[in-house]
Order: sequence, then C-alpha cells, then structure tokens
Amino acid sequence: MTSAAGFLHEGRAYALLAAAGLRVPRHGFLGAEALPFAPGEAVVLKGIAEGLWHKSDRGAVHFGPFDEEALSSEAEAMRQRVAELPWVGGLVCERVAFQRLPGLPTEALVSLKRDPEAGWLVVLGVGGLQADAWAALAPPLIWPLAFTTPEQALAELREHWLGRTWLGRQRGTTALTDEAKLLAFLQGLWRATEGLAGAGVTLLELNPVVLDDLGRPTALDGVGTMDEAPQATGAAPDPAWYQALLSPRSLVLAGVSSRPGTVGRIILENVRRSRLPEGALRILKPGSTEFLGLPCVASVADLASAPTDQLIVALPASQTLALVEQLCQQGGGATVVYLVAGGLGDGADTEGLGARLLACLTEYRRSGRWTPALVGPNGLGLFSPDLALNTLFIPEAKLPLAARPGPVALVSQSGAFLITRLSRRRELGLRAAVAIGNQLDLRCSDFLRGFATDPAVAVVGAYLEGFAPGDLPSTAMAIRTLRAAGRRVLLYKGGRSQAGMAAASSHTGALAGDHALQASLLHRAGAMLAEDLEAFDAALAWLACHPQLRVESVAVMTNAGFESVVAADRLDGTCAGLTLTPAETTALEATLAAQGLTGLVSARLPLDLTPMADEAAYLACARLLLATGADGVVVGLVPLTQRLDTTDPTVYGPFAEALAALAQTSGKWLGVAVEGGAVYDPYRTALRAAGLPVFLTMEEALKGLRLISSEA
Repeated sequence: MTSAAGFLHEGRAYALLAAAGLRVPRHGFLGAEALPFAPGEAVVLKGIAEGLWHKSDRGAVHFGPFDEEALSSEAEAMRQRVAELPWVGGLVCERVAFQRLPGLPTEALVSLKRDPEAGWLVVLGVGGLQADAWAALAPPLIWPLAFTTPEQALAELREHWLGRTWLGRQRGTTALTDEAKLLAFLQGLWRATEGLAGAGVTLLELNPVVLDDLGRPTALDGVGTMDEAPQATGAAPDPAWYQALLSPRSLVLAGVSSRPGTVGRIILENVRRSRLPEGALRILKPGSTEFLGLPCVASVADLASAPTDQLIVALPASQTLALVEQLCQQGGGATVVYLVAGGLGDGADTEGLGARLLACLTEYRRSGRWTPALVGPNGLGLFSPDLALNTLFIPEAKLPLAARPGPVALVSQSGAFLITRLSRRRELGLRAAVAIGNQLDLRCSDFLRGFATDPAVAVVGAYLEGFAPGDLPSTAMAIRTLRAAGRRVLLYKGGRSQAGMAAASSHTGALAGDHALQASLLHRAGAMLAEDLEAFDAALAWLACHPQLRVESVAVMTNAGFESVVAADRLDGTCAGLTLTPAETTALEATLAAQGLTGLVSARLPLDLTPMADEAAYLACARLLLATGADGVVVGLVPLTQRLDTTDPTVYGPFAEALAALAQTSGKWLGVAVEGGAVYDPYRTALRAAGLPVFLTMEEALKGLRLISSEA
C-alpha cells in the first residue's frame, strides 16, 4: 500500500523503518497479502486513512484475537467512522508485549523531521498519552544529524529522564534495556533518514516507541508528511565582496546632501576621516563633477567604466532598487553595495520592492551573469580599524571610535546593538564591526565564512534576531569551519519565545521550539550561546584579551568577603574553583606572611586578602596563583580601601602594567573586577590600557568565564 502525496500512513512508515533495520511489529493489510499470524494470536487492527493522525480518537483501533473474517468486518466499521477521509485499508499488527514501570514513563515519542532551516533532525522525548505533560518536566532531546553522531546522542539520552529510566539509573528501578540496544536503535534512526529523504518524507512521528521483552526499542505507530524536494538555490555572491567591504581601495557614496546632519552627510564626514588611499573617495551626484571638495560620479552608468570596490547607498528605497537594477543590467560598477535604507522587504515595504530586488539578483545569478553583493538593507554601517573606516551614520560627537586593530570581528543584525557595544567597550581590538541589516542578500553565514578566510580574526561575536530562509544550517557549518581553524564564536540569539520552547502537542515537531532547535544546532556546531547580554559582553571582553582562553580551573583573589562568597557560589562544573595542593598552601602562607597578612588572611581559595592588602600583596599573590594548576586568575579590586591607591596614575598605572606582565609571563589569563562607582573609571581605564579585561562586578567576570567553559 502506498500513500497519497502529503500524508505518510503507518503501513508505509513501517516499511521505511524496517528497511533501515529498525524493529516494527509484524504487520500486513487485510485482503492484500498473506498475514503472518496464527489463528487466535493477539493482534491490533488499525484503520488506515489518508490524513488520519490519531486513530484511537476516531475509533480506528481494535484489540482482539486474529480472526481474518471478524477483523475484516471490524475494518469496514472503521471505514464508516472516518468516511470523510480516503480509505487505505485495515492494518493488522502484532500485539507487542512491552515493559512498564509503575509511576514512571517508559514510552518514547520520536520524530524524524526534515526541517527547512536545520536539515534532518531526530527529536526524542517522553511519549504515550501524557507526552505533553512530561515534555514540561523532561524537555525532548533535539539532535541535528549533520552535527550529531549516534554515539553523542546516546551520551545525552543516558542523562535524560527517559534514558535514566530505561537503563535502570532512576532510584529503585532495574534496567529495561542496555546501551548497546539503544545505540543500535539510534544508528537505525540515522540510517532511516536516507530512505525518508529518497521517498520525499518531511516528517515521521513514532508514538509510542516501547521496549519489548528483550529490551529492543520498537515503534508501535508511525505517521508523517511528504512533500516535493526543495528547489535548488541560486549562485552565491562573488567572495571578493569581503575585502571590498572591510578594506576597500575605492569607495563611492550615493545620497549625500548639502544639509548637515542628514544620513548621507554623516556617513561622508565619518568616511573622510579614514585612511583610504588618496583619491579613493567619490560621490555619486548626477550633473556634478565636484561636491563638498570631492570628485563626483555623474551617473550609475559611469561606474561601468570606472567601478568601485564599495558603493554605499543612502537613498530612498525606490531609488535604491533602481540603482541596483541598473548595476545588474550594465554588468558592473561595484563589487559590494551597502544598502542603508529600509523599506525593502520589511514592514515598511508596501510595494514589494524587496521582492523585486531579490528576484533581480536571483535571475542574474542563476543565469551566470554578474551581480554586486548586497549588505542590508536597513544597515547602519561598519567600522574597520585597519583603515579607520567608519561608515556608520552616527556622528563622531555621539560615537568617537578609536582605531584599535585586534582579533575581534563583530557582526550584528541590529545596528543599535553594534554601536552600543562599540560605545561601551572602546578598548576592544577589532578587525571589523558590521551591521548586516535585514540580510536580503549577504547573510550571517556569508560573514562568518568571510571571517574564516581572514587570518586577523580570532574571535567572532554575533547578535542575531532571526535567520534568513535556509541560513541556519549554513551558519552552523560556517561556525564549524571557524572552530576547526581554532577561532572562537560567541552568539546571542534574540527574538526568543518561551511558548515556543515548551511542548504544545503530542507531535514532536511542536516539541522542538524554534529557539531550542536553533540553540541545539548552533551549540553543536561549536558556538558559545549567551543566555543574556551581560554574559555575552563579559565573554567577549575575556576573549578579546585572551583569544585562546580555556576554562576548567579558576583561582579568585579579592579584598572583599562578599566577592569570595560570590565566587564560591559560581565556580562549579566546567568552570570550577581551584583547590590548592598542600605545597601550594604552604607557599601561599609564606607569601601572606611576607606581606604582613598572617592572622588576617586564610591561605585558601577563593582568597580574601581583606582591605589590608596593598598593590604589593596583590602582585605577590597573583604571581603565586598564576604558578599553580589554575588556568587563570580573576582579581577582585574593591577600590574603596585606603591600601589601594586609586587616584595617582603614577601608582595605579605601573600596578596595572605589572599585573598584565605577570599574566603574559605565565602564559595564562588574568582579568580584573573593579566594583565601584564612576569615580573609579580612570582606574579601570588604566587596567584596560594595560591589556587586561576589566569588569564592573565579580559576578560579571565569572558569568563570562562560565559561558566560555560551555563551549562544545
């Protein structure tokens, strides 16, 4: 029996599962084949109809002995109960004896899903009639097949509520199966997706999956959906866009007004402060040869013979569309085009301008013709310190930027997020900071792939609110490429929905909420996923100073008891506090004695030096702790104590440099938390100038370390 387009019935599902080596009940359709049952054998009759997902709700499930004539009569009654649906037939199945435990869930719900954003997924959670209720207590496991092996899935299942129950790891239970059988089942699921893909299946839900009397996972039901294969996408943009965007040799700006304070004028004023080559900057100004002291390009057509690396377009949406269409028609003019305006494919686009622009690019690329690469629309600009190139439309008085080249690349869908980070963390050493806007053409994955080709990039920080269609798996693959090259990737994904993270129905497709799915995929690819912006900012500050930072064992020293308590509360698991060896404890006691702190300070970690510690005591203890087994040291400096000089730069400047030198000499990382008001900002500035990551609180510093320690 085959299935009509759009619905995958249980008989077809069983065939696909069995072909992958997965266990299903003995079964057969009435009247279509010789049935493999002895007279009187316990069986289950199921009425199969197109679009019938929940057979028991419609009276299409019957338990009884095998009697073909009686079952045929019952099947006809079932057909009448679902008369509005196309009838497939009566499916007779073996009645499988399976294991149960009183008061505990032993049935699984498994979904094999071809997600348009993430590719093939396996989702496994508690099944049976109470699947929804259990999903809130034991959220389902989500395994993107491209980034998870069956062995990795088994390790996670072993710790899940259901896996613990099956393996007898719950208190007072015995094992119902073993890891070898579970691994074989998972391997079968991975194999099954190949057959499902070939059959055009997009979703197969198995509920329940039970353990038979030998502990073998067995699917007792299976339904799903089918669809046509997705269409191939168009060709990718020319990779030359990356250098043209960050290090252009020539730049043209369209949309510059004579009126100060306008968007184009602000961009021009910022760009003029850059270190672009002499004569590299031009203005697109019809009918003019010179404007505001700069040479002009009279028309878009003139760019065909005098092209530019980068064209920044600060024009209204309709004019922007016309400009890009003309570039495509003439076959050249700009390697990359940065679109400032909104109103192209967003909520303000009431005329379909964004769709026209995307259709233009798609048509040209699929036919192998030239197009520019587009950034945006609705883009705020970029900052590239190598050339001191600032194309942001934020005045310098509001956002003064220091050209400090370094290993960090920032990419943000939100321009406001980008500029607030640049304003708050002026000490960051940057390769680039780019607002990518609405990702109509160049997407997050394109930028990550560009960073992967750039040897100057060691750390990538990204803020995203949503993925362009199909870009989630591409982004994950780009993250994997970055990680394979030793780069670090830090993400904050906005636009979360709590409702989307909880189970809404017994369908496992609904169990895998958008954020949970995205988080699973991105984390498995190797990204650090920040749960809040404080953790993102803190981790970024650490990695900007220590790109190769690793966190397993942390030593904390401070002059405040509350910071010691906070550290003790926060250091565990993959980010644990160091325990000193007896020899290290003896050495610390000697150091404290030499600093006159015997009887005031206990020689244990977290180390509370008390307000009696001065700069010399801090340096002596930091030197000792950096020589222990700790990966690094967090220094808490509550600056209100009289023993620390926080007002004289000739004192705190050398102190900051000495702390940084100790870390550099040891080959380990060191960061500082300065818990005090704005009066201590110069003190913090000196510490940052020495190359140290500086935080407002001990909690913030440890939050960043915990996020880094979660890296896959």
